[in-house]
Amino acid sequence: MEEVKIKTETIDLGQFLKWANLVSTGGAAKAVIKQEEVKVNGTVETQRAKTLTPGDIVEFNGQEYQVVAS
Repeated sequence: MEEVKIKTETIDLGQFLKWANLVSTGGAAKAVIKQEEVKVNGTVETQRAKTLTPGDIVEFNGQEYQVVAS
């Protein structure tokens, strides 16, 4: 599992995907979320504005990424 450090207390899922360099644009983030390709804490997430906090686990393309406070 890869740790992704964020500089804020929370981050939206779409922003997280861009911050972690998993997608290149907000539109790409919206598309993969809408196509149910992203899980948060083991559950498929369809809301781009889903708020993530340190400790949350995001799954995308068979990889897991943990949100970590910097």
